[in-house]
Amino acid sequence: MAAFTELQTKGTDTQQKVKLADIETEQLNRTRKHFMTLVDKTNMYKGIGRMFILQSKVVIHSQLRKIKELEQKKSYLEGSIKEAEDNIREMLPARRAQ
Repeated sequence: MAAFTELQTKGTDTQQKVKLADIETEQLNRTRKHFMTLVDKTNMYKGIGRMFILQSKVVIHSQLRKIKELEQKKSYLEGSIKEAEDNIREMLPARRAQ
């Protein structure tokens, strides 16, 4: 019973992480699209919490490369979800037999 609950919790947590990765990827793609229209010498403000930091376009561009990392993380998490679902499916017939 505890293992079943743990697998359900793991699946739910992983699905939430995938949704967050999707949202962050979408935001970064929108930012990158607008970003490419600006001149290279442009200084920009990056929001961090409640404050903003003045940075060059080059620095911010390097931070936008995070999209690839997020996509890799997302594919790993999706595999983890599938594994958790498969484990739950295996546990259900065994539990019914008891």
